[in-house]
Amino acid sequence: MIYIETGSTDVYYNFGLEYYFTMEKRLPDTVFLFWRTTPTLMVGKYQNVLEEINKPYADAHGIRIVRRMSGGGTIYTDPGGWQFTFIQQQGSAQIEFHQYIAPVVDALRALGVDAGFNGRNDLTIGGKKFSGNAQYRLGDATVHHGSLLFDTDIAQMVASTTVDHYKITSKSIKSVRDRVTNIAEHLPSPMDPEAFKAHMIRYIMGGSDAVYSLTAEDDARIRQLALEKFNNWERIYGADPKFNIERTGRLPGGKMQFKIDVQKGVIRSAAVYGDFFATVDASAICAALEGCRYDRASVLEALRTHGIDGAVYRISAEEMAAVIAD
Repeated sequence: MIYIETGSTDVYYNFGLEYYFTMEKRLPDTVFLFWRTTPTLMVGKYQNVLEEINKPYADAHGIRIVRRMSGGGTIYTDPGGWQFTFIQQQGSAQIEFHQYIAPVVDALRALGVDAGFNGRNDLTIGGKKFSGNAQYRLGDATVHHGSLLFDTDIAQMVASTTVDHYKITSKSIKSVRDRVTNIAEHLPSPMDPEAFKAHMIRYIMGGSDAVYSLTAEDDARIRQLALEKFNNWERIYGADPKFNIERTGRLPGGKMQFKIDVQKGVIRSAAVYGDFFATVDASAICAALEGCRYDRASVLEALRTHGIDGAVYRISAEEMAAVIAD
């Protein structure tokens, strides 16, 4: 096994590095990575981003959003947690978690943590989840990656992954705390995150000192891949399936209800209802939205470009955009 230090907390860079050593620069043995990120929401390959996250909260708190190449659910990561990756060339064509999870569990047990595998894709302590795992194939290679809640901000995890922000209460946080846990809470003696990382790498590598150091050429290509495959709007939202959204706002000028058909992150059709007053037909408001990306800034620009701002009595384009794409 060969360890690579990513040297980055940028999720797009780290996923770019995964891709690079899977598809473009093949090393002679299984590659192992152990890394962490700034606050980030990692959405599964087959998920609808806008139905899985609280985007207004994420935007307001500087939480990055990325779409993984693997399936599974959305996870929240931050500097209080760790990620691990195994890249195995010519790996099994079947999804198989145990061989990658077992060394992680063993490393935790060596610290005195009673970790276990729930049989699907989660690791638990006393029935509480602290790790989610995902796996995918690229060419003939298997990429397995997982998260480890070490000392993660649980309150922020709840807030950013709860779509209806009106339901984020101390009760919902308590509910999540009943189901998830941080590894740090179960260590026999305190351990700082870096010491934990050092232990996990040393144990999983089995004492081997096989390390690959990134070159300037590697770094440049990884940064390019990060932009091409992970840090761009099309990659994050363009893969969203078709879905219908209904949004209602009660505004100073009356009620506005929007029914929107979004496909691959773009509004394909819209309808508006309500008790508002306007100088334009409802069809003009809807026409302004068609072909627009489904995010608040793009919606606002479209409404303004098509002359809708000021056309609805006591309801500004900004207020409408906030209702449509909150």
